[in-house]
Amino acid sequence: MNNKFVMQNASRNARAKTMERKIMDIKTKQLKLSLIALTASALLFGCSDGNDGADGADGVVGVNIDSVSSVQAQFTQATVTDGVVMVNFELENANGVAVLGLTKDYDLRFGIAQLAKVTETVGDAEVDRGYQWQAYINELKEPGTPPNDTSDLTPSPQYQANVEAASNCEECLVDNGDGSYSYTFQQNIADVTEPLTITYGEDNTHRATLELKLPQATANAHHDWQPSSGATTDIQTRNVVSIAACYTCHQPESLALHGGRRIALENCASCHTSTSGDPESGNSVDYTYMIHAIHKGQDRETSTPDGMVPAPYKIVGYGGSVHDYGKVMYPQKPAADCSSCHVEGDGAPANADLFKADLSNTACVSCHTEKPSQSHSSTNCVACHNSTDTYPGTGSAEKRHGDVLKAYVEAEAMGVTFSNIGLDAMGDLQFDVQVTDADGAAVDAGFIKQSTRVIVAWDTDKDFPSYSDASYSNRRFKLEDGTYDATSKTFTIVADTFDMPTDATGKTFELWSTIEVCFNNGGYAVDEIAMTACSDSTRSVAVKEAPYRFVWSGSGMNDTMQAAMRRSIIDAAKCQSCHNQENYHYNNGYNCQTCHTSDKTTKTDDSYPGGKKPTSYAFKAHEADGHYLKYAGVQSGTVLKTDCSTCHTPDGIQLGRASDRVWRYGDKETGADIWVSSDAGTCLSCHQKYLSDSGANHITANGGILDGMSADDVNTRAAEACSTCHSPMQLMEIHGN
Repeated sequence: MNNKFVMQNASRNARAKTMERKIMDIKTKQLKLSLIALTASALLFGCSDGNDGADGADGVVGVNIDSVSSVQAQFTQATVTDGVVMVNFELENANGVAVLGLTKDYDLRFGIAQLAKVTETVGDAEVDRGYQWQAYINELKEPGTPPNDTSDLTPSPQYQANVEAASNCEECLVDNGDGSYSYTFQQNIADVTEPLTITYGEDNTHRATLELKLPQATANAHHDWQPSSGATTDIQTRNVVSIAACYTCHQPESLALHGGRRIALENCASCHTSTSGDPESGNSVDYTYMIHAIHKGQDRETSTPDGMVPAPYKIVGYGGSVHDYGKVMYPQKPAADCSSCHVEGDGAPANADLFKADLSNTACVSCHTEKPSQSHSSTNCVACHNSTDTYPGTGSAEKRHGDVLKAYVEAEAMGVTFSNIGLDAMGDLQFDVQVTDADGAAVDAGFIKQSTRVIVAWDTDKDFPSYSDASYSNRRFKLEDGTYDATSKTFTIVADTFDMPTDATGKTFELWSTIEVCFNNGGYAVDEIAMTACSDSTRSVAVKEAPYRFVWSGSGMNDTMQAAMRRSIIDAAKCQSCHNQENYHYNNGYNCQTCHTSDKTTKTDDSYPGGKKPTSYAFKAHEADGHYLKYAGVQSGTVLKTDCSTCHTPDGIQLGRASDRVWRYGDKETGADIWVSSDAGTCLSCHQKYLSDSGANHITANGGILDGMSADDVNTRAAEACSTCHSPMQLMEIHGN
C-alpha cells in the first residue's frame, strides 16, 4: 500500500511540474507579444506629431449615365471672353443624384443666341419690332430632293439656325468627375459674318441651350444671362408662353420633336429665329410664324380675285416627308382665343402680355396670310391694327379677336329658366321656358333664334332613354313650334312626339337648352358687340346653361326629391379648355350623350368596316379627328387617344358601373346591327376596327357579349367580369399613361 501511495504521489508531482512549465511558456509568449506591441507603438509615437491621421476624401456619390432612367440638366454659369463662350452645367437624375460619365461622344448639342432689339424700315421710318432672338450658329441650306407632292411648296435656299455637336471637338467638354461639367463653344460669337452677320452685343440677354439625347432619356436646359454684367435677373426677356399651356391640349410626348431631342419651348424659341426657313417648302420656320400657322390649320386661307382659297402651311421634314398642317383641326372655335396660349396672371411667363404690344406683323401674316382680303394692300398689319393709332373702323388684334368672342362672353352670363312643368290635357309633357339676360330680365323673342331647341331626356343618372323608347329626334323641340306670350316673354312647349315612360314616376328627367340668341357680327366700322334683333345679317350664340334636372312625381316635379346624378365620366372643363366656345353643334357645354346614347342607330359610312359606323358619344369622341391622331390622321400629335386623362375624370374609366347598359354596333362584315354588353362596348368604341379573334375570345370568355340579337338578349346573357382585373390604374397603364 505504501509503495503504491508513493508512486501515485510522485506521478501527481510530475504532472504538476509539467503544467507549471506550460503556464510559464504561455506567460513568456504573452510577454514577448506585449513587448513587440509596445515597441511598435513606441516606434509609431516616435514618428508622429501626436495627432490622428487626416480622413480621406469622400467618394463621389453618383450614377453612371448609361444606367440612368432619367436625366436633368441645369446650367450654373456662363461667360463670354473675347467671343469665346464657356458654360458650366450639372447632370442629375430625377432623385437629385449626380449623373457621371458624360463624354463628347454622346448625342450632346449646344446652341447660343442673343435677344436683340430689332427695327424694320417701312417707307422712310424705322419701326420698332421689339426684341427677337438671333442665333449665332446658322447654315445656308439648299432645297433637297422634292417630295412627290409639291403642291403649295415653293422651294428656295433658306438660312437655318443650328446647334453644334460636342462630338466635333476633342477638348471642348470637360468632366469634373462629380456630375458637373464645362463646355467651351466652338463658335466664336465676337465677329460672326457668315452665313449671316450677327453683331455681338454684350449688354444683350444671351441664351445658351443644351440638348442631350440618350437612348432612354432626354434632357434640355437653357441659361439666360447678360455677358457684360453676368446678371441672370433683371435682364431683358422674351418668355411669352409656358409649356404648361401647351399641355392643355397636347400630350408631353407629342411635343418631343426633332427625333425626340427637343422638349423645351425656350430651346425652340431661340433656334426658330426670324431668319430661319425650310428650303424644300420655302416657308418660314420662325417660332411665332410657325406656331400660329400650324394652329390655323385647315382654316388657313388666302384671298384671290376669285375668292378665298386654302393656304395650307407645309414643312418638308427629314427624308422628304411632308408635314401638311393644312389638315390640323385646331378646335378653338369660333376664333382663336389668344388667352388660351398666352396665359397671364400668377405664375405666368414674364412677357405673357406681349401679344397685346402691336409690335409685329408675324403672327398676323402667319394666320391670315399676306392677303387676308382683296382690300388689304400691305403686310404692315399693325400700322392699322393697333390700340394707340387705330385706322378708323379697325382695332388691335386683341380687340378684333375679342370682338368675335365677346358675344360668347355675354351669352355665358345669360340664363335659361324652366317653369310650370307638368302634363297637358292629352297627357303630354309641357313646360315654360324663358331666356334671361345677365340681370335676370326676360329677353324678347326678337333676340332669340327660334329655330333652336330644348331637348328632353330621362334616366339621366343611367344612360338616358333607350333609343327604342324615344329617339333623340323625337325628344327635341323648337321654340317656334311652341306658343309665345309676349307679355311675360315666355315660350310654352308641349312635348307631343314621344310617350312618357310608363314607369316615369321617381325617374330623374332633364331639360337641356340649346337655345341661341343673336348678336351683330362686329368687324370693320363696328364699335361695339351687342345683342341684336335676329336677321340674316346677325349671328347666333348659345346661352350657356347647365341641364335642368328634376324628379318626376307622376304629374309634374317632385320638389321633395333630389335629382339623381349620372356617374362621373368626363370633365367638361377639360373639353372647354381645348374647344373654346364651340364644339360641333348644340354648343351649350358638352351634354352630347343626351342625344348620342349608347344604343343610337348606326350611320352609313363606306370607309368603316361593314359600312356602318356607330354614333354613340363614346365612339364619336374616341374616333373624332384630332382625338385619334396617334394611329390615324395627320400625325400632328394634338391629342393622343391613349391618354385617358385628357378628357376623363380620375374615376371616369371605372368598369362595371353600368351593367345594364347596351351598345349598338354594326357587324364588321355585313353592317347588320349587333348588340354589345356594357364594358365590351366601351372597349369597342376605340378597338372595334382592330379587334382580333384572340381579343374577342378574351372578352367573351369573361362574360362579355359581342353578338347580341337585341338589348334584351345581351342583358339576359351578359356576365362581365372585366373590372376584376381591369382597374382604372391598370387601364391607364396598358394605354400608356
